[in-house]
Amino acid sequence: MLRGKPEMFCLPSDSLKLNQLGVEVMDRKGLELVVITGLSGAGRTQAMQSLEDQGFFCVDNLPPTFLVKFAELCAQSRGKVSKAAIVCDLRGGEFFSSLSEALSNLEKEGFLLQVLFLDASDETLIRRYKESRRRHPLSPQGRVLDGIQAERQQLEELRIRADNIIDTSDLTSQQLRCQVAELFGKVQGLDQMAVSVISFGFKYGIPMDADLVMDVRFLPNPFYVETLRPLTGEDALVQEYVLGNPMTQEFLEKYLALLEYILPNYVKEGKTHLAIGIGCTGGQHRSVAIAERVGEFLRERHYAINVKHRDAKKNQKHGTAR
Repeated sequence: MLRGKPEMFCLPSDSLKLNQLGVEVMDRKGLELVVITGLSGAGRTQAMQSLEDQGFFCVDNLPPTFLVKFAELCAQSRGKVSKAAIVCDLRGGEFFSSLSEALSNLEKEGFLLQVLFLDASDETLIRRYKESRRRHPLSPQGRVLDGIQAERQQLEELRIRADNIIDTSDLTSQQLRCQVAELFGKVQGLDQMAVSVISFGFKYGIPMDADLVMDVRFLPNPFYVETLRPLTGEDALVQEYVLGNPMTQEFLEKYLALLEYILPNYVKEGKTHLAIGIGCTGGQHRSVAIAERVGEFLRERHYAINVKHRDAKKNQKHGTAR
């Protein structure tokens, strides 16, 4: 399964360069290529998802015979694909036996290649198969253990040539993802988690994707100030009215301290996106002003922030905000 935009590969031939003999060759510099393989049930999907979070273009269950062609397409992408990861495993059936040859061909073609092999104990794999109630691909009608042992024999050569081996027997999914991130990317920092701050009006419903929701309808309402009614919380006068109130200041001191405490723990747990909903009655004044302040606060602490005001313009059109 491809994970990315296929049109990124539809590029003109001028992505090629001339070598010393005047022959066009692909520029392979800067292309980081990772092949993920290993035992079924050892965590290949989690490893791929970790690399995807690190910005890798990922392909699941690619037949080994297509590896070189895939790498060549990435090399022609003018830097749009600088990191790619491919999962190759026994789901490829008879094609899988050619993986070792395909890896050798990649190296002969000059690609920078790393092989990640995921392993686990027999006991762990049996337990995981029982929990998922899936059949082993090499023993669909027999014992899971027979399939695991047969798979180990087939993968022994790949295990020996692997650049990195991770035993996932005692790892949680999150711990595995963190180990993969440490091997092939940056250790996840605050800037690796995207935070959306969404102001909204309760009269229009709570945002479906909100992870955290704060109701600020207890704050003083600019709707009842005639000069402020047509404005939004993005206007300086409304912000001064809302944020300058002692009640708001006390609330923000406590709420921002709470966010400062809990967000790094979301990062540690591997969360890559968090949506914070800030709601008032109509989503025009108080929620907008507070959302702007929350966004500013988190941006100063190096989170990747996107502030969106879902309902502010709706109220301006109808003049019904409260």
